[in-house]
Amino acid sequence: MHYVAHLCKDRKLKKLLTAQPPFQLKKRRDIHIYLCASIMSQQLSVKVGDIIYKRFLGLYGGRKPTALEISQTPFDVLRSIGLSGAKTSYVLNVAKFAAEQGMETSKLGCMNNEEVITYVTQIKGVGRWTAEMLLMFALQREDVFSADDLGIQTAMKRLYKLDIADKKDFRQQIVKISEKWAPYRTYACMHLWAWKDGG
Repeated sequence: MHYVAHLCKDRKLKKLLTAQPPFQLKKRRDIHIYLCASIMSQQLSVKVGDIIYKRFLGLYGGRKPTALEISQTPFDVLRSIGLSGAKTSYVLNVAKFAAEQGMETSKLGCMNNEEVITYVTQIKGVGRWTAEMLLMFALQREDVFSADDLGIQTAMKRLYKLDIADKKDFRQQIVKISEKWAPYRTYACMHLWAWKDGG
Protein backbone atom coordinates (compact mmCIF):
# COMPACT_ATOMS: atom_id res chain seq x y z
CA MET A 1 0.00 0.00 0.00
CA HIS A 2 1.06 3.55 -0.79
CA TYR A 3 1.33 4.70 2.85
CA VAL A 4 3.46 1.88 4.29
CA ALA A 5 6.95 3.10 3.29
CA HIS A 6 6.25 6.57 4.69
CA LEU A 7 4.93 5.34 8.05
CA CYS A 8 7.78 2.83 8.37
CA LYS A 9 10.17 5.78 8.82
CA ASP A 10 8.87 5.74 12.40
CA ARG A 11 10.77 2.74 13.76
CA LYS A 12 8.30 1.98 16.54
CA LEU A 13 5.32 2.18 14.22
CA LYS A 14 7.20 0.04 11.68
CA LYS A 15 6.98 -2.94 14.08
CA LEU A 16 3.19 -2.75 13.86
CA LEU A 17 3.04 -2.26 10.11
CA THR A 18 5.29 -5.23 9.33
CA ALA A 19 3.14 -7.49 11.53
CA GLN A 20 -0.24 -6.41 10.13
CA PRO A 21 -1.89 -6.42 6.71
CA PRO A 22 -2.38 -2.98 5.12
CA PHE A 23 -5.69 -1.14 5.47
CA GLN A 24 -7.91 0.41 2.84
CA LEU A 25 -10.39 3.24 3.31
CA LYS A 26 -13.84 3.16 1.75
CA LYS A 27 -16.01 6.14 0.90
CA ARG A 28 -19.65 6.06 1.94
CA ARG A 29 -22.51 7.90 0.29
CA ASP A 30 -25.00 7.64 3.15
CA ILE A 31 -23.35 10.12 5.52
CA HIS A 32 -26.50 10.73 7.60
CA ILE A 33 -26.85 6.96 8.17
CA TYR A 34 -23.20 6.69 9.20
CA LEU A 35 -23.62 9.51 11.76
CA CYS A 36 -26.88 8.10 13.13
CA ALA A 37 -25.34 4.63 13.48
CA SER A 38 -22.26 6.12 15.14
CA ILE A 39 -24.42 7.87 17.75
CA MET A 40 -26.49 4.72 18.35
CA SER A 41 -23.44 2.54 18.98
CA GLN A 42 -21.51 4.92 21.27
CA GLN A 43 -20.60 3.40 24.68
CA LEU A 44 -22.05 0.04 23.61
CA SER A 45 -20.40 -3.24 22.69
CA VAL A 46 -20.15 -3.98 18.95
CA LYS A 47 -22.70 -6.79 19.36
CA VAL A 48 -25.33 -4.59 21.09
CA GLY A 49 -24.65 -1.74 18.64
CA ASP A 50 -25.29 -4.11 15.71
CA ILE A 51 -28.57 -5.34 17.23
CA ILE A 52 -29.85 -1.77 17.70
CA TYR A 53 -28.81 -0.81 14.17
CA LYS A 54 -30.70 -3.82 12.73
CA ARG A 55 -33.78 -2.82 14.72
CA PHE A 56 -33.39 0.71 13.36
CA LEU A 57 -33.34 -0.55 9.75
CA GLY A 58 -36.31 -2.76 10.62
CA LEU A 59 -38.39 0.38 11.22
CA TYR A 60 -37.98 1.13 7.50
CA GLY A 61 -38.51 -2.35 6.07
CA GLY A 62 -34.84 -3.32 6.36
CA ARG A 63 -33.54 -0.60 4.04
CA LYS A 64 -31.54 2.55 4.77
CA PRO A 65 -33.99 5.45 5.23
CA THR A 66 -33.56 8.96 3.88
CA ALA A 67 -32.77 11.78 6.30
CA LEU A 68 -36.31 13.12 5.84
CA GLU A 69 -37.84 9.74 6.72
CA ILE A 70 -35.80 9.52 9.92
CA SER A 71 -36.64 13.12 10.88
CA GLN A 72 -40.38 12.31 10.51
CA THR A 73 -40.17 9.17 12.68
CA PRO A 74 -41.92 9.72 16.03
CA PHE A 75 -39.59 10.03 19.02
CA ASP A 76 -41.20 7.09 20.87
CA VAL A 77 -40.87 4.81 17.83
CA LEU A 78 -37.13 5.50 17.57
CA ARG A 79 -36.70 5.13 21.30
CA SER A 80 -38.45 1.73 21.21
CA ILE A 81 -35.44 0.09 19.46
CA GLY A 82 -33.37 0.48 22.64
CA LEU A 83 -32.02 4.02 22.42
CA SER A 84 -31.79 6.35 25.40
CA GLY A 85 -33.78 9.57 25.30
CA ALA A 86 -30.61 11.57 24.62
CA LYS A 87 -29.47 9.32 21.75
CA THR A 88 -32.96 9.42 20.21
CA SER A 89 -32.81 13.23 20.24
CA TYR A 90 -29.33 13.24 18.70
CA VAL A 91 -30.37 10.87 15.89
CA LEU A 92 -33.33 13.11 15.11
CA ASN A 93 -31.03 16.16 15.23
CA VAL A 94 -28.70 14.57 12.64
CA ALA A 95 -31.60 13.62 10.37
CA LYS A 96 -33.19 17.05 10.56
CA PHE A 97 -29.87 18.79 9.86
CA ALA A 98 -29.12 16.48 6.92
CA ALA A 99 -32.59 16.99 5.45
CA GLU A 100 -32.48 20.79 5.82
CA GLN A 101 -28.80 21.70 5.38
CA GLY A 102 -27.48 18.80 3.31
CA MET A 103 -24.89 16.16 4.10
CA GLU A 104 -24.10 14.72 0.69
CA THR A 105 -20.57 13.50 -0.03
CA SER A 106 -20.41 16.04 -2.88
CA LYS A 107 -21.03 18.86 -0.38
CA LEU A 108 -18.66 17.61 2.32
CA GLY A 109 -16.10 16.62 -0.32
CA CYS A 110 -15.55 20.30 -1.13
CA MET A 111 -14.58 21.03 2.49
CA ASN A 112 -11.23 20.45 4.19
CA ASN A 113 -11.08 18.37 7.38
CA GLU A 114 -11.55 21.25 9.82
CA GLU A 115 -14.42 22.65 7.75
CA VAL A 116 -16.19 19.27 7.87
CA ILE A 117 -15.66 19.09 11.65
CA THR A 118 -17.03 22.63 12.12
CA TYR A 119 -20.00 21.85 9.88
CA VAL A 120 -21.16 18.60 11.50
CA THR A 121 -20.42 19.61 15.12
CA GLN A 122 -23.11 22.27 14.79
CA ILE A 123 -25.47 19.34 15.39
CA LYS A 124 -26.22 18.76 19.07
CA GLY A 125 -24.95 15.26 19.85
CA VAL A 126 -22.09 15.27 17.32
CA GLY A 127 -18.73 16.02 18.90
CA ARG A 128 -15.24 16.33 17.47
CA TRP A 129 -14.43 12.62 17.95
CA THR A 130 -17.53 11.55 15.99
CA ALA A 131 -16.62 14.04 13.26
CA GLU A 132 -13.06 12.65 13.08
CA MET A 133 -14.42 9.08 12.71
CA LEU A 134 -16.71 10.38 9.95
CA LEU A 135 -13.70 11.84 8.11
CA MET A 136 -11.79 8.56 8.38
CA PHE A 137 -14.45 5.94 7.79
CA ALA A 138 -17.04 7.66 5.62
CA LEU A 139 -15.17 10.38 3.70
CA GLN A 140 -11.94 8.40 3.11
CA ARG A 141 -9.68 11.16 4.45
CA GLU A 142 -6.16 9.79 4.81
CA ASP A 143 -4.68 12.37 7.17
CA VAL A 144 -6.79 12.50 10.35
CA PHE A 145 -5.38 12.06 13.86
CA SER A 146 -7.81 11.60 16.73
CA ALA A 147 -5.81 12.82 19.72
CA ASP A 148 -8.71 12.38 22.16
CA ASP A 149 -9.50 8.79 21.20
CA LEU A 150 -8.92 6.57 24.23
CA GLY A 151 -7.74 3.63 22.10
CA ILE A 152 -5.14 5.78 20.32
CA GLN A 153 -3.94 7.20 23.63
CA THR A 154 -3.66 3.73 25.18
CA ALA A 155 -1.74 2.33 22.19
CA MET A 156 0.66 5.30 21.94
CA LYS A 157 1.34 5.30 25.67
CA ARG A 158 2.34 1.64 25.38
CA LEU A 159 4.24 1.85 22.08
CA TYR A 160 6.20 5.02 22.87
CA LYS A 161 6.45 4.41 26.64
CA LEU A 162 4.90 7.80 27.47
CA ASP A 163 4.04 9.17 30.90
CA ILE A 164 0.37 10.12 31.21
CA ALA A 165 0.61 11.85 34.62
CA ASP A 166 0.30 15.27 32.98
CA LYS A 167 -2.63 14.89 30.58
CA LYS A 168 -1.96 18.15 28.75
CA ASP A 169 1.71 17.29 28.23
CA PHE A 170 0.81 13.73 27.14
CA ARG A 171 -1.63 15.07 24.54
CA GLN A 172 1.00 17.46 23.18
CA GLN A 173 3.50 14.60 22.92
CA ILE A 174 1.19 12.32 20.92
CA VAL A 175 0.18 15.16 18.58
CA LYS A 176 3.87 15.92 18.00
CA ILE A 177 4.66 12.25 17.27
CA SER A 178 1.70 12.08 14.86
CA GLU A 179 2.91 15.06 12.84
CA LYS A 180 5.67 12.99 11.23
CA TRP A 181 3.04 10.51 10.00
CA ALA A 182 1.35 13.15 7.80
CA PRO A 183 -0.16 12.86 5.23
CA TYR A 184 -1.20 9.33 6.29
CA ARG A 185 -2.22 9.74 9.94
CA THR A 186 -5.54 7.91 9.45
CA TYR A 187 -3.69 4.70 8.54
CA ALA A 188 -1.40 5.06 11.55
CA CYS A 189 -4.48 5.32 13.78
CA MET A 190 -5.94 2.18 12.18
CA HIS A 191 -2.77 0.21 12.84
CA LEU A 192 -2.63 1.48 16.43
CA TRP A 193 -6.23 0.41 17.05
CA ALA A 194 -5.59 -3.03 15.53
CA TRP A 195 -2.43 -3.47 17.64
CA LYS A 196 -4.20 -2.41 20.85
CA ASP A 197 -6.97 -4.94 20.14
CA GLY A 198 -4.43 -7.71 19.61
CA GLY A 199 -4.38 -7.65 15.80
